[in-house]
Amino acid sequence: MNQRYLLAVDAGTGSGRAVLFDVDGNQIASAQHEWWHKADPRFPGSMDFDVEGNWALLSRAIRKAIAEAGITAADIAAVSATSMREAIVIYDREGREIWACANVDSRANTEVRDLKTSFPQLEPELYALSGQTFALGALPRLLWLQRNLPEVYARMHRVAMLSDWVLARLSGVLASDPSNAGTTGIFSLTERAWLPDAMSKAGMRDDVFAQTVEPGTVIGRVTSRASEETGLAVGTPVVMGGGDCQIGTAGLGVVNEGDCAVLGGTFWQQVVNVSPTVTDPSMNLRINPHVVTGLNQAEAISFFVGIVMRWFRDSFGGEEIAKAAATGGDAYSLLEEKAANIPPGAYGIIPIFSDVMHYGNWYHAAPSLLNLSIDPEKSGKAAIFRALQENAAIVAARNLTAIFKLSGKTPEKIVFAAGASKSAHWSQMLSDATGLAVVTPVVKEATALGCAAAAGIGAGLHRDFVDTADHWVRWDRHFEPNLQNKEIYDEAGNRWARAYALQRQLVDEGITTAMWKAPGL
Repeated sequence: MNQRYLLAVDAGTGSGRAVLFDVDGNQIASAQHEWWHKADPRFPGSMDFDVEGNWALLSRAIRKAIAEAGITAADIAAVSATSMREAIVIYDREGREIWACANVDSRANTEVRDLKTSFPQLEPELYALSGQTFALGALPRLLWLQRNLPEVYARMHRVAMLSDWVLARLSGVLASDPSNAGTTGIFSLTERAWLPDAMSKAGMRDDVFAQTVEPGTVIGRVTSRASEETGLAVGTPVVMGGGDCQIGTAGLGVVNEGDCAVLGGTFWQQVVNVSPTVTDPSMNLRINPHVVTGLNQAEAISFFVGIVMRWFRDSFGGEEIAKAAATGGDAYSLLEEKAANIPPGAYGIIPIFSDVMHYGNWYHAAPSLLNLSIDPEKSGKAAIFRALQENAAIVAARNLTAIFKLSGKTPEKIVFAAGASKSAHWSQMLSDATGLAVVTPVVKEATALGCAAAAGIGAGLHRDFVDTADHWVRWDRHFEPNLQNKEIYDEAGNRWARAYALQRQLVDEGITTAMWKAPGL
């Protein structure tokens, strides 16, 4: 068999990339192009997705990855796609894209409020079925479309997700998968199918959904047009992928009930695999279909963790930035070296940035640092840097505790991945804060690997995501909790929770400005 490679196409929030893997899950080549989502000046909060321009960038990335790998297109056994979640694409009856928005689009503020007012029971009813609120959902956006672009709404024939769009461009076949479609809020967690009644209850059309197939299913083959655009061979199998978070956890081996991961990137996502029967009466947590059939994922999100660290580096780490530039090092590592000498608890500094997850009433306090000392050692940049790292671990631990309580299961270990997991110091903090073992995988950027796993399943190389994980996932480092430090972090977490509640109250009173609010709040 000369077909020895799998192609993953990833349409992310900030870039599109193509990554090639061999059949053993080793990355062979990749290419990436950044993109930006333009606002429509007519509509505040809008963030359109440029289907034509971004498809050209993805096509270029695919060609570049193939060239970098030094292979022929015929060597690729299958291709799949993953993408940012929540982003939707609207098609007309001829299969042409007529409107698309990115996940960060927030134009539907008024529609969220109106839906809550006009149909007060609709959001909790849909949350019980879908695990989603209106905050990031498709229903308010489609209502916005009906009101503001009625000519587009009238031509709407199908609604699908961004990863579906990539596969449709490759194969000419439009289909959706549960993991990404599930983030719309109009998709059933138990049936793994669309909820057309959600649309009709809000006075909208209910006949606009693409067919649903499971990740790893071959939906078509690369067309001659797509071949000309991307350099892929005509007839290459095109395989259903999924949402970036869920398919990324599959790439980390988080494929069985109770498995747990923390993805430490720009946002920190805390994810636990749960059975389809698990729901959250408090509406604090988000629940999504997994790419693994028969499993869902309870998810909590810590906002802007990576951005907060970048803000601190750029604002206070000039010395470290200059030294890193001169030596070829990394400013974060230099800051962390200094922070490692600060005792656990960081002298009582209380960072106020991301709250724990309150999905049904989702907003954050104003960014703040509380309980600073005028002693430069106790409130210098090393102490603050450590406090920020500890706070990320503490918030993650409290989010995970809520999920464990909901599911009734506590895992033996946490899989820690993405950028933050490259830090052994941070990995140890997460272990200490949670009281659980933490493991980091060899492949820490797992989204593309999980997508390649879907392609491999479609190509018949593996039975399913569980089988693929058994063959592909390898561990890098293992951390055991220091229970003395856990006591320190538990106490710090209690003080933080009390302080955060008061800081949210200041937002409620209009004294300070929230770091972020969900649409409609």
